[in-house]
Amino acid sequence: MNIPEDLRYTKSHEWARDAGAYVEVGISDFAQHQLSDVTYVDLPEIGRHVNAGEEVAVVESIKAASDIYAPVSGVVAEVNPALSEKPEAVNSDPYGEGWMLRITPDAGGGEFNKLLSAGEYAGICEAGH
Repeated sequence: MNIPEDLRYTKSHEWARDAGAYVEVGISDFAQHQLSDVTYVDLPEIGRHVNAGEEVAVVESIKAASDIYAPVSGVVAEVNPALSEKPEAVNSDPYGEGWMLRITPDAGGGEFNKLLSAGEYAGICEAGH
């Protein structure tokens, strides 16, 4: 299981990357393995304001549909257009080509720093949650 140290994580298996002006979001390697073959990703509208913990996207696979939750509050600045043609990138490269959206965090929001570290997230995965 791949859990990059430079990312932060949620208990619901989203990852977040601090990219300066925005926070990049996707689902973890653990999550994509649980879902199996991703067939469709329903992404939010650009400009939509989301609150941390709010459902922001849906990933459909051959097994199930799963909600994706915003790890931080802010405005959806960008979505990954490549996923409409190649949703399987979520499986093959969840931390690279499989990124889903970028959120411009609300001013003063310290939510990113409250997300789980790689070590904390690994503990959740090992417990099978």
